[in-house]
Amino acid sequence: MTTDAAEESGAHPRFAEALRELGLADLLPRIRRFPDATRTAAEAAAAIGCELSQICKSLIFAAWGSPLLERSRELGGGVPVLVLMDGASLVDLELVRRELGAEKVTRAKVELVRETTGYAIGGVPPFGHRTRTRVLADRSLLDHDVVWAAAGTPYTVFPMDPKTLVAHAGGTLVDVREQHL
Repeated sequence: MTTDAAEESGAHPRFAEALRELGLADLLPRIRRFPDATRTAAEAAAAIGCELSQICKSLIFAAWGSPLLERSRELGGGVPVLVLMDGASLVDLELVRRELGAEKVTRAKVELVRETTGYAIGGVPPFGHRTRTRVLADRSLLDHDVVWAAAGTPYTVFPMDPKTLVAHAGGTLVDVREQHL
């Protein structure tokens, strides 16, 4: 795949490079670019024409006091953790905290998201980040044959089998979705 093909896809250059490094360059032509930003899962699902739960949200959280995470990266903003969640669900922070054995988990500040991933909120892909983080993937993603995730910008998405996506993200399958009784 040429650089021109990557640029035509609309994918963020770092993400296009990550696809090539992972042997996934064949995904570049499948990336969809939209004229308007799709920063939310609902906007992305409407633009694609899929179910909201077929959107894979890549959300960065900050954890403190977990023996499972590198303490050296626990600066003022906590240790970043990526959670992959279906677009129709919310992350239960208490379940994430328990999964990590952390003292506290919060949504990461904008600066920590950008510093960790290299992407802006609304365009964070599930892999191809600036730094490696712990990745938790909610099992709800496996309810579909194909999910759609951001390709590094709020204007681009790509389709992928969820098992393959979780594997390339280095994710651990967990149950961290809010449960409504």
